[in-house]
Amino acid sequence: MVSNQPGFLFATGIENSIPTIDGGRHRMDEMDKCGHYRHWRRDFDLVQEIGIRFLRYGPPLHTTLVGPERYDWSFADEVFPDLRRRGLVAIVDLCHFGLPDFLGNFQNPDFPAIFAAYARAFAQRYPWIQLYTPVNEMSICALFSALYGWWNEQLRSDRAFVTALKHLVKANLLAMRAILDVRPDALFIQSESSEYFHAKSPAAIGPAETMNARRFLSLDLNYGRRVDSTMYEYLLDNGMTREEYHFFLNNNLKHHCIMGNDYYQTNEHLVTSDGMSSGSGEIFGYAVITHQYYNRYRLPVMHTETNLCQGPCGDEAVKWLRKEWANVLRVRNNGVPLVGFTWYSLTDQVDWDTSLRENNGNVNALGLADLDRNLRPVGQAYRDLIRDWTEVLPTQSVCLQVPLALDDDYPAGVVPPARPAAVPDTAAATSAPRNTE
Repeated sequence: MVSNQPGFLFATGIENSIPTIDGGRHRMDEMDKCGHYRHWRRDFDLVQEIGIRFLRYGPPLHTTLVGPERYDWSFADEVFPDLRRRGLVAIVDLCHFGLPDFLGNFQNPDFPAIFAAYARAFAQRYPWIQLYTPVNEMSICALFSALYGWWNEQLRSDRAFVTALKHLVKANLLAMRAILDVRPDALFIQSESSEYFHAKSPAAIGPAETMNARRFLSLDLNYGRRVDSTMYEYLLDNGMTREEYHFFLNNNLKHHCIMGNDYYQTNEHLVTSDGMSSGSGEIFGYAVITHQYYNRYRLPVMHTETNLCQGPCGDEAVKWLRKEWANVLRVRNNGVPLVGFTWYSLTDQVDWDTSLRENNGNVNALGLADLDRNLRPVGQAYRDLIRDWTEVLPTQSVCLQVPLALDDDYPAGVVPPARPAAVPDTAAATSAPRNTE
């Protein structure tokens, strides 16, 4: 009999990004662009066919939250019970890069409280959901919306960035509290971009150090960690009050959290002496940067996003999957409690070649499957990886098992997807120390 308690969280995601561009006149709805509203049953079939149990997934916020304490659950009422029937475990993503029209953008101070009420209502309506990412990639959302001028408010100032960031993190914390009131054993997998800024010359060391301090702001505030002195001055100089800062220090919920680290080739940057940055490509890689984040927050870790475009050779994404998986094993073997891995997303995406800044309709071959729902080589490789490693990792991990209530939330009659065949339990298979706890 297959256990209902997985020892490692193999995941994918269906992206529900909804930022606005062109001064708010156009919404970049990735679920619409990728055909999920039409093909959601086939998408869930694909998740099962690959052998994935965990799905980063959420309802489109702009059509579900239609006003203060007003909700349209019509789409969510179709998809979430179907996921449960299939035994697929949702990691629910409630806010992904955009807000409903009535809230405007992330400069709006009303956003956190209204969003928290929405999170509470969601948890009450779907009480079997235990895993959440209330606000996805808070740092990226604030940077792209309020410092780079690409999305939503499309502002370019430090003050706008700090305003967006404090509202995003406050919304995340209030939503966590609201969900915990309903579901005290809820766990929060906080997907956040893991970044590093490399100085291109000695004269660039100062700007690079500032950017490397700024990359931690969202998680410092979210986890109630005192920020570095330079960042404290930066926050106060750009509109955060002492009272607001102490709100974050006094609302530490990290004991309910798993730290999600997202890593792409674009996550590392070269910084010049004038403070400008450009992509450096992979230099340190996921393992090195994840150790930096783990050493700062000392939380269990999940690799919550990665992908690479399938190129002309056809195997580029497969090679990247293997590289990221090798990094995951390295991090685990070094003693970090890394509990899961995610290829993001299930299907190809649209217009991420311009970071959703332009509505061009360009299909990006980043998914486990194409938009016709045919598996790409990386989808086949991920299916094989899950089959080969599922039974090895739980018995040879240095990590404690994630306390999931799957036996209660997915009771008899709800059949989990069939597990792939087990791999022999040998120390040589992982080179990881045996868990004796």
